[in-house]
Amino acid sequence: MNRFALTIEFDGGPYMGWQWQDHGPSVQGTIEEAIFKTTGEKTLVYSAGRTDAGVHALGMRAHVDVEKGLSAFRLMEAINAHLRPHPIAILTCEEVADDWHARYSCIGRAYAYRILNRRASLTLERGRVWRVGPELDADAMHDAAQILVGLHDFTTFRSTACQAASPVKTLDRLTVRREGQHVIIEAAALSFLHHQVRSMVGCLVAVGLGRWNAADLRAALDAADRSALAENAPPEGLYFVRATYP
Repeated sequence: MNRFALTIEFDGGPYMGWQWQDHGPSVQGTIEEAIFKTTGEKTLVYSAGRTDAGVHALGMRAHVDVEKGLSAFRLMEAINAHLRPHPIAILTCEEVADDWHARYSCIGRAYAYRILNRRASLTLERGRVWRVGPELDADAMHDAAQILVGLHDFTTFRSTACQAASPVKTLDRLTVRREGQHVIIEAAALSFLHHQVRSMVGCLVAVGLGRWNAADLRAALDAADRSALAENAPPEGLYFVRATYP
């Protein structure tokens, strides 16, 4: 049995999320089907994180155990052949130690959220950004975002369906920058609560629109109450960027 680490890119639009679902297709299930067609083996693909329906990935990390004698390159090529035309691609594949685990060996995860700040409707980026029409103050958003960095009770920013044992998390980094009409929000931490990034983005957009100020964001954090949330940003602007390992 050989363990392979995969780096995966996918468009989350057609899927109900990463994890297997009874009510629709998943990224995990689609990859496992491609591996079965390659090896004839029923396998489980373990990921560094789970994504919701509509959320994308630029560099999701995962691992799979395979009995069939294939090199990492041949395995990657074969899986990609069976994935077509699904919007999922294996970018890298490498053999790793038996105790390497995509989830439990991970020491950091990073997400990016993309906003297209323009009044015109979406065309080329439909399903891949959140369009916000009024002008956003990205500098005010960045300054307010620093309130959320560090160790906090993130109950306000946690989905009611979140299964994490505790709402207390350490947010290592939260930045906001403007690139032309795009506003890019980046978040990094060891792990995140369900909907945490999207909930933080929704509140930062309220700041950028002038509906909230930094004090309002602080009050929402201190409230530790989901009802204090300004808005939960839609999933299509969110991207899993990378997972970090020792």
